[in-house]
Amino acid sequence: MDQSNRYADLTLKEEDLIAGQNHILVAYTMTPATGYGYLETAAHVAAESSTGTNVEVSTTDDFTKDLDAMIYEIDEAEGIMKVAYPFDLFDRNNIDGKTMIVSFLTLAIGNNQGMGDVANLQMFDFWVPETKLHLFDGPSVDISHMWKLLGRPRENGGYIAGTIIKPKLGLRPEPFADAAYQFWLGGDFIKNDEPQGNQVFCPMKKVIPMVVDSMKRAQDETGEAKLFSANITADDYHEMCYRADFVLESFGEFAPHVAFLVDGYVGGPGMVTTARRQYPSQYLHYHRAGHGAVTSPSSKRGYTAYILAKLSRLMGASGIHVGTMGFGKMEGGNDDNIIAYMIERDECQGPVYYQKWEGMKPVTPIISGGMNALRLPAFFENLGHGNLINTAGGGSYGHIDSPAAGAVSLKQAFDCWTQGADPIEYAKEHKEFARAFESFPGDADMLYPGWREKLGVHK
Repeated sequence: MDQSNRYADLTLKEEDLIAGQNHILVAYTMTPATGYGYLETAAHVAAESSTGTNVEVSTTDDFTKDLDAMIYEIDEAEGIMKVAYPFDLFDRNNIDGKTMIVSFLTLAIGNNQGMGDVANLQMFDFWVPETKLHLFDGPSVDISHMWKLLGRPRENGGYIAGTIIKPKLGLRPEPFADAAYQFWLGGDFIKNDEPQGNQVFCPMKKVIPMVVDSMKRAQDETGEAKLFSANITADDYHEMCYRADFVLESFGEFAPHVAFLVDGYVGGPGMVTTARRQYPSQYLHYHRAGHGAVTSPSSKRGYTAYILAKLSRLMGASGIHVGTMGFGKMEGGNDDNIIAYMIERDECQGPVYYQKWEGMKPVTPIISGGMNALRLPAFFENLGHGNLINTAGGGSYGHIDSPAAGAVSLKQAFDCWTQGADPIEYAKEHKEFARAFESFPGDADMLYPGWREKLGVHK
């Protein structure tokens, strides 16, 4: 059934919808299934995403029609459709009237993903009215909290050198805590890898107190603050809070140095919101493990990694992994820097929409996945700054001298970039960075041909 007469109005102007502040606007790439027209299929998507179905129903009234999602623009040649969703469509909390991300996803990425007349449908941008931003939690803590703990300026405090305890699974409590101590002798921030929690070979109640001891010893030895991101991911709300409470109690006076990591993609918005609302004083670390199932550049359904990151700011994450923008081992390209810009700036042009955040706290880009000191200078150059957290697992524990030396090499890579120095010349005066060339010779060969002769390495 062609519903374009009801669910499409191509006379609507985007600027008028934005000025009205009463719709969430969403841009999709869409390909109809064979035999279906573009506008007809787009209108069916809008219907299925709001008040309609595939037949006329007797219960529709005039008020219901005011809540119709509307197709307001199509570009059949580019395969792009845009939908205006009336804001009142979205479910609100009983307790405080706030808007639910779950509701937005239920409508905008819901049944429309399985419609028979749609071959492909992927959300690649959306816009939220500035006057409605107060209905979302937003972050309660941002990177300035960590910069303050590290004794840095509250603005432009720079690069936070972090790692992931490796191997990601298999370490018992003693070697786990020792691995943390060894890195903290040179670095700032350690995160649990996303599967690490309460395995039988490494119970949380045994390992966390040991990690606390490692942090205290490293702080005493270096005279520097250290940070730890503890995984509190769990299927059950009560288990999440139990883990969080245990971690805070164990760290005691150093509880402000603790971030809470949640697997926000597999756990969903409810898990992120639980952590955000129950522990507003802690840095909320959104790990996106599993997101590639829908956000991979090869995917033509679901939504993009940019969408996931933008949603994380509305949910209230303090930081979210954003990939390595083509400089590490994960999928992505240089132009993924738009993901970082959208979550960290107060206003930003996205792929389609210009979003103003009206003072909502920023979300930290967290860089992880195959990064080491040799890859970082070009990464910083592409992004244009280093106000981020980098969790380099192999890039730290794979350093030829020690995890601490690996951590120092990461910091030196940032210093090299901020100075505008040539990495080879910089390495001649900075041992840890120089030894990174020998630690990761494959990367060195690719990025810095002739490095052996220039650095006097004969192996």
